[in-house]
Amino acid sequence: MLCINKITSDHVIDYAAEELKKYLRMMMPECGDVKICYNPDAREGFRLGLMQEFKLDVSDAEDPELDDILYIDTDETGGVIAGDNPRSVLLAVYEFFRQNGCRWLMPGVDGEFIPMKAIQPVHYRHKPSCRYRGQCNEGAEFQQNMIDVIEFMPKIGMNVFMIEFFIPMSYYRSYYNHESNKENRPAEPVSDMTVLQWKRQCETEIAKRGLQFHDIGHGFACNPFGLDHAWRATDGDLEARITPEQRRYLAQINGERKLYNKLPKFTNFCMSNTEARKLVVNYVADYAQNHSNVDFLHVWLADSKNNHCECEECRKKIPSDWYVILMNELDEELERRKLDTRIVFIAYTDTSWGPLEETIKNPKRFTLLFAPIYRSYTEPLPRNRENDVVKPYVRNGNVPSSGFGYLDQWKKVWKGANVAYEYHFWRHQCYDLSGLETARRVNEDVKIYKENNVNGIIQDGSQRSFFPNGLAFYAYARTLFDTSITYEEIVEDYLSHAYGEDWRQFRRYLSEIYEALPSEYFARDKAKWNEKVHYDPVRAEKIASIREITKKGRELIKANYNSEYRVRTVSMRLLERHAEFCDLISDWMAAKARGDLEEAMRLYNVARVECGRFEVEFEEYFDHCLYFSEYFHTQNQQYRGDKGIFA
Repeated sequence: MLCINKITSDHVIDYAAEELKKYLRMMMPECGDVKICYNPDAREGFRLGLMQEFKLDVSDAEDPELDDILYIDTDETGGVIAGDNPRSVLLAVYEFFRQNGCRWLMPGVDGEFIPMKAIQPVHYRHKPSCRYRGQCNEGAEFQQNMIDVIEFMPKIGMNVFMIEFFIPMSYYRSYYNHESNKENRPAEPVSDMTVLQWKRQCETEIAKRGLQFHDIGHGFACNPFGLDHAWRATDGDLEARITPEQRRYLAQINGERKLYNKLPKFTNFCMSNTEARKLVVNYVADYAQNHSNVDFLHVWLADSKNNHCECEECRKKIPSDWYVILMNELDEELERRKLDTRIVFIAYTDTSWGPLEETIKNPKRFTLLFAPIYRSYTEPLPRNRENDVVKPYVRNGNVPSSGFGYLDQWKKVWKGANVAYEYHFWRHQCYDLSGLETARRVNEDVKIYKENNVNGIIQDGSQRSFFPNGLAFYAYARTLFDTSITYEEIVEDYLSHAYGEDWRQFRRYLSEIYEALPSEYFARDKAKWNEKVHYDPVRAEKIASIREITKKGRELIKANYNSEYRVRTVSMRLLERHAEFCDLISDWMAAKARGDLEEAMRLYNVARVECGRFEVEFEEYFDHCLYFSEYFHTQNQQYRGDKGIFA
């Protein structure tokens, strides 16, 4: 009989022991029960605990609380599974099973590949390449999916989960109101109270697994003044709600202090106003004091650009200098309250330019988040820095820019920890019908960030980024875990487990779809938008060929339709629906390529409604609202996004 002895007493290690027991019994259904005990003196069976208690070296961890080390030394009957912190012990348990042939390809039980076999010895020690390996909630989200994704994260070696906003109502509202699929699903409104309770449930699930919890982001530029970041344009005349006391704190633009673009979330405050900064500092400090479970508190400014105060005092410094002053004052208040909360500040839009005069006084408290939202995703990050020119800062007159040159400017005064905030799984995945190119891009980009001393990524992306499969997200996780892994290794690993022996044929099938409608055409440079931006009769013929490609693909799907492995059966059903999706998208985009915009609008709506009819079948993996909201912008030539500033 197998047994599991917990050497270290910790709630995350308790969970790790339960996961070890569960998957041992799934792999070996006739192995009998697996007993779990707390026995720090154990010498037999599986022994779970901290490497430090096993007298194992952890000197390569700069900070054992943040840097994971996985240690496994096991045979057929047990052995040591350890880590330098409790989370790392859980990661080591999953790595033990991965090396025994298990794979977690998508969230939920239907995404598991668990072979039935006897366990084999594993001898392994690894410090993941990147400290921060995470995701931030985005898109249209529903609660069960959130729980499933949090459970999924450590199974693929990730260690960070961020929940944006005080109450992430906008993301939940998009799903529960079925905003892109009203023809098929009536609205199911949820209240602020419900969403707040759900956020706390998510926080508990994050803590259960010992993941780093990152919190908030936008909201601290308006909420301290009684202006709710969640207010919407449909909530009435918001400008009329603002009191004279509140108005004097707002950024002055064109001689007026008012809401920018009519919403608090886009509005910055007058950062030279000492009273305003004090209100923000106390609000952040109060939140930190009342939410001690937060590992990293993100304190960002308004979610817009060219919207900083133009008053005489604010003009004396660029926004990043005022931002650093604010961070230093926050640090002083947190020190006064004896709070050790870690703070994340962001290089984003107008704070992409590094400060000219100010420096962070206590770098141990802070982490810099580099968010190049204006980069291109149709090409990798640049390795050649010769053309990476930083344009001079112009108050409220900047052309959107991103690049490592801006990070270098920050690094002149910032020597602390850096992490990237990325967007591969936000809008940009919507333009890759294969998933193959997004996987290639993220594998390249993670490595380039590491070369530039950026120690990981948090993805601002949908929790449902698994359509037609989870290859791209898997590539993201595996590359963060080990930057030596190649794209080809990841493709074979993932697709062979998802599709079986015919995986190469499925790869060719998906590649053919991509070649007919590549993302560089689909997401064509929207800085040059006009009604003819997609006009290309030759491309129209190629796009129309997708129906022939999917016709052949359906034969391949049919030949592999059912499997003894549930994940492969589910993968075939996903590809079956994906073929319908591609047919409908190709009809729409072929009409755009022919220049028939009226017909294209009709076909866009056909695609949206028809895909909506079977949304519930695969909503765990596909974010219908995100995709069709983004496609709406593409259809109507309104979105100015993938500009390719790095080029």
